[in-house]
Amino acid sequence: METLALHLDAGSDVRQSLEALARQEGGQGFVLSVVGNLSQAVFQCPGKAEPTRLRGELEVITLSGTLSPAGVHLHLSFSDGDCRVWGGHLEPGTLVLRGVDLLVGFLPGANAVPEPSAAPAPLLTTVPAANVAPPDVRRVAAASPYAAYAAGRQ
Repeated sequence: METLALHLDAGSDVRQSLEALARQEGGQGFVLSVVGNLSQAVFQCPGKAEPTRLRGELEVITLSGTLSPAGVHLHLSFSDGDCRVWGGHLEPGTLVLRGVDLLVGFLPGANAVPEPSAAPAPLLTTVPAANVAPPDVRRVAAASPYAAYAAGRQ
């Protein structure tokens, strides 16, 4: 797995930034970690016809999901000023307040988007831990909060 640290500045759209990253990298990956805050969150709740939009000082709790050049599938949870937790499917229009730092993992050899198949996909693939390589964090930017970790790994 190749890891990439990404810092999003104030005003950045979280979903659009991750879509652009997936197209730029040309591979398949997923969100490993996130910290930061939002000025606006737009998310789709199950069973609702329209996305929900909340504004204010919102603290990101989790962001998980997959990325590929064909698109992203991401779920967000965050808290508002009263520590109420909200969440759902991440939609465009989710904006960074002061900053969001993400760690994204890209899978080696998964650069091409697979063609749809008539055969059903396996429900679960197991990879023995002994065959999993440690993350490669050398691509981490020097200004990133992950820089100290990366410097110790080189």
